[in-house]
Amino acid sequence: MLSVLQYRNIGKDVARHVSAGVDGQAIAKGSIDKEPTIRRSTAAGQNESKEKQDDDRILVQLENEEKDPLNPKNWSLLSRSKNITVLSLLIFVQAWAGGAESMANTKASAQFGVSKTAENLSTAMYLFGIGSGALVTGPVSETVGRNPTYLVSTFFFLFFVLGSAMAPNFAAHIVCRYFVGLASSATLSINGGSVRDQFRPVKRSWVFPLIAWANVTAPVLAPIAGGWIAAHPRLHWQWVDWINLIMGGAVWLLAVFTLPETYLPLLLEWKAKHLRRITGDGRYVSQHASGGSFASRLKKNLPLTAEFFVTEPVVGVLGGYLVLLYVLLFSFLSGFDYIFKETYDLPVGLAGSCFGAIAAGTTSITLFAPVFFSWTRRKTEYIQGASVQPEFRLWPGIVAAPLLPIALFWLGWTNYRSVSIWSGLAACFVFGVVLVSIYISSYEYIIDSYGDHAATALSSITFVRYIVAGGMVMAARPMYEGIGVHWTMTWLGCCAAILAPAPLLFRLYGKKLREISKYAK
Repeated sequence: MLSVLQYRNIGKDVARHVSAGVDGQAIAKGSIDKEPTIRRSTAAGQNESKEKQDDDRILVQLENEEKDPLNPKNWSLLSRSKNITVLSLLIFVQAWAGGAESMANTKASAQFGVSKTAENLSTAMYLFGIGSGALVTGPVSETVGRNPTYLVSTFFFLFFVLGSAMAPNFAAHIVCRYFVGLASSATLSINGGSVRDQFRPVKRSWVFPLIAWANVTAPVLAPIAGGWIAAHPRLHWQWVDWINLIMGGAVWLLAVFTLPETYLPLLLEWKAKHLRRITGDGRYVSQHASGGSFASRLKKNLPLTAEFFVTEPVVGVLGGYLVLLYVLLFSFLSGFDYIFKETYDLPVGLAGSCFGAIAAGTTSITLFAPVFFSWTRRKTEYIQGASVQPEFRLWPGIVAAPLLPIALFWLGWTNYRSVSIWSGLAACFVFGVVLVSIYISSYEYIIDSYGDHAATALSSITFVRYIVAGGMVMAARPMYEGIGVHWTMTWLGCCAAILAPAPLLFRLYGKKLREISKYAK
């Protein structure tokens, strides 16, 4: 495990400086090349008298945030790129599970003796698992670190994917699918925090499109493979889970050996531990150690999660936009049976391949990541760590938002056998472009607006969007069967039209909203 080696290397670095005669207090502040001004503190904001009572503890911190090699933001670009690649692969294989079984619905429902609507519980329970886990994964990662959170949760993800593949009956299958989602919640919820750990605001405009691509493209690539597996006469439908298990196992092993810890407060706590051990001086502490236990963090964060969605307009509206997008994304897993398979009389393999149009859209907009970075670079100061005006992040969403109702009306009202299938596929391509554009605008805007509170804001959005999407998955087949493709798309298109002005309104009035918010910066 790379994080173990990382921990030992920090200890070796501390020991080397101590043996060289460097003062421990200078090491604590990262001031190896100069005599430090010692800062003694028990915790931020405590008064001087309290500091004296607590025996003048020495706070381990960064003296120079821009140069200290302990800070993940100062690691080499190659190292950080490797970390993001591995993280994207973890996201991809766990998001893949969301759409893996959708095209095997007919075979699975026949095997388990349930209706197709009941079999949709397979996807719905996965989404419910992610939503419920999103409430606790943030505090977990801030207590034990990002690395063990990713690795342990992914191990359990693999365990329950195996259980899903071998489930002897419907009940066992549904229970395993819930825990597949619950185990996935860590990777799918806190990945934004890992990006923030390693990249300053300008470079995040390059990285976030890649993270967004992994999050939203995997669920639409999975039905392509699932469709051809379900169509193959010699392959059991549960091969969709076996493929997910094989991919996930390979990526997990890669992560074990290549993914380091990136949560800076924990890295400083490791440094403090080594200083206490090597110098024999128990006064060295970090802010992480005084930040409270997992239970205290959870007690603080859970009420905030609900409060953010209700009282923060930015979180509520952009969160609502992401809810709509995820409702569309996962309801399409059932809806394509009616939009393409029944309308054009396609076999299951070709019907699954129609999801490639959405994947093409998400991929095409992701290829514009260098353009987003270059544009952001020109709009900021040419200094390291330059801040980005949060409202600037909204431009991809402003451009893409009007395209969503257009794509839905287009998809719904050209859904006739007499109209070429390419018309519907083109509308799905546009939907894919919108999906990534709104995702990166919303996430970057919230991270830049809420700073240290961003994790809570994002967990609030993640909880709501997955829970609502799970409920809509169960309603999808009855809705398409009851009112048809045309009116289903019309209803969803009207919802999209109502939300379309949101990015532009936040561009105009977002600064004022941030000024009156008690959490935004």
